[in-house]
Amino acid sequence: MAPRATPCCAPVLQVRLDQASAEDLAAIFKALADPGRLRLLSFIAAQPAAEACVCHLTEPSGLSQPTVSHHLKVLNDAGILERDKRGSWVYYRIAPERLEAIRAALAPAPASPPRRVAKRS
Repeated sequence: MAPRATPCCAPVLQVRLDQASAEDLAAIFKALADPGRLRLLSFIAAQPAAEACVCHLTEPSGLSQPTVSHHLKVLNDAGILERDKRGSWVYYRIAPERLEAIRAALAPAPASPPRRVAKRS
């Protein structure tokens, strides 16, 4: 019996991205490609209401208020964060649909049954 042929590795994406989707995801990843922004997202996600104001983010991040505001603007412009103005304060929360787009793009393909290799006579 001939050995089964196995693929070298599993595919990275479940489906191929069209150009617009690839550009959209690249913008998200570009915005995420900063340690300070990742820390801010992590802090926001860990809050009891999953939201935070700039005033809550400066001290734990160790960044100045203008730097935190800049990072939040970049994340908001990329659609990763949503903002809600309440009086003179602005609260930020992670946009769940954008987070899901990232997850879907990186999720492995569902396991498929092994392919049988046709026997040669």
